[in-house]
Amino acid sequence: MLQPHDPLLQLLDRHQRDFPLLASPFGFLAAECGLSEAQLLLRLRLVQEQGLLARLGAVFAPNTVGASTLAALAVPPAQLDAVAALVSAQPEVNHNYARDHHYNLWFVLAADSRPALDAALARIASVTGLTPLDLPLQREYHIDLGFALGPHGPPRRARLPAAQRLLQLAGSEQRLLAALGPGLPLQPQPFLALAAASGLSELHVRQRLQQWLDDGVIRRFGFVLRHRELGYRANAMCVWQVPAAQRDAIGTQLAADAAVTLCYARPPQGAHWPYNLFCMVHARSSDEAAAHYRRLSADYGLHAMPSAMLLSTRRYIQRGARYQQGLLTP
Repeated sequence: MLQPHDPLLQLLDRHQRDFPLLASPFGFLAAECGLSEAQLLLRLRLVQEQGLLARLGAVFAPNTVGASTLAALAVPPAQLDAVAALVSAQPEVNHNYARDHHYNLWFVLAADSRPALDAALARIASVTGLTPLDLPLQREYHIDLGFALGPHGPPRRARLPAAQRLLQLAGSEQRLLAALGPGLPLQPQPFLALAAASGLSELHVRQRLQQWLDDGVIRRFGFVLRHRELGYRANAMCVWQVPAAQRDAIGTQLAADAAVTLCYARPPQGAHWPYNLFCMVHARSSDEAAAHYRRLSADYGLHAMPSAMLLSTRRYIQRGARYQQGLLTP
C-alpha cells in the first residue's frame, strides 16, 4: 500500500488528468519523482497488480463517441452474486456494483449506438429474467471521475467543456477508440501499441488524443485510480426527487460542492424510481458518506424532497468503457 508521502502516490494523484502525450512519457514523469524510467514502470506495474491503478487512459465525455446509460436490477438477495456475474459478462458493461436498496445491482453500459445499448439491455433481461431500470443521462453538471487524494492532486474543474454531439468516427478512429478501452500498456513508448492497433502513426495517435482533449471529447486523460484501495471505501449514490423547474439550478450548485465527485440528471421512472437528480460521494467510511448526504440535503434545500442514499456494498467490476466491442480482439 502506498503511503501518503510516497512520491509515486503524489505522481498518480497529480496525473489523473494531463498525462503527458509524449512519445516517451514515463521518462519525463520519472524525473518528477526521482526514479529512473525502468524503476517507475516497475512500480506502476506493481500498483496495477495490487489493484490501486485501474488503468492509464481516457475518460470520454458522455455520448460523444458512443452511447451509455446507467441501469439497475432488483435482484432477489440470494441470487445477487449469480446475477451480477451474468451482467458483468456482457461486453457493454464497464461498472457493476451492489447497493443497499430494493434496486440492488447498478451497472453502466457503453456501446457504439443507442440501438446497441437497447440490444444489450434486452440481452440482460433475457439472461437474468429481470427487467432493467434504464436511466440515460439527461444533463451533466459535474462528471470528471477524478478527485484529489491530497495536496498534490489535480485541481477540481471550474466548469465543464461545452456539450458535445455524437462524433462520426473514421475507421482508424474507431480502432483507436477500441484500443483505448483497456488502457495504455505500461511500457516506455505506450502510444506505439495504439498506433499498431489503429493503423495510424504514433504521432497521429498523440495528435488525435490532444485534439479530442481540446474539443472536450476526452474529459480527462491520465491515471484512473481505484479509490477503495486508496482508502475511500464508501461509495454512495445520493438521489433526490426535485421539481423539474429547480433541477438544473440545484444540480449546478451541488456540482460545485467539494464532496461531490459526480453530479447529473437522469429521468425518473414512475413511483418505483421517482428520482431525477443524482450525485456521487466517495468517503472513507459509511458514516462519513451519510454525513455528506445529510449536509448536502440541508445546504441545498433538498431536505424536504423525497430522496435516498444507496451505499455500495460490493464492487463486481470496474473497467474502461468499451464503445466498439466489435473491433476488440478476444
